[in-house]
Amino acid sequence: MPTTATPATPAPTPTEPAAPASTEAATPTEAAAHFRAALRFHTDVADVAAALAAPGGPGFVLLDSRSTHSWDQGHIPGAVHLPTALIPEQAPALLDRSVLVVTYCWGPGCNGATRAALALAELGYQVREMLGGFEYWVREGLAHETWQGPERRDADPLAAPVAGACGC
Repeated sequence: MPTTATPATPAPTPTEPAAPASTEAATPTEAAAHFRAALRFHTDVADVAAALAAPGGPGFVLLDSRSTHSWDQGHIPGAVHLPTALIPEQAPALLDRSVLVVTYCWGPGCNGATRAALALAELGYQVREMLGGFEYWVREGLAHETWQGPERRDADPLAAPVAGACGC
């Protein structure tokens, strides 16, 4: 049986040329102010782990803002579980406004920790977001808990130093 070819549909042509990528950089003063501010809003997995292990406690409450199903899959030992949607009604009973709260969610591809941090800030809490989330906690080989009990996986060499600290 003979086949008939379907003509290819031509790609649409843009009506305007694409704008070139910006090459304008911030001044060193602007960049320093931006990065100084970023360090006030963010922390990372290694710094949180070190603070949790420090004598006298971390000086903050670690908050997992994911669903109960996600919490049961795995969470950081010592974290408080409070899904983002429940923050407005439950945060006042669970969290002290005088204590810093560090939020986390799944990982860098998720903005749940950002949304949780915003909800807490709007309620008057001091808050920071843990970059990397639960994904990088596990990928760095740190202990975590599941509904079945404690777990720990080997560190992923693409996400954590194989030996010692990263030096940053």
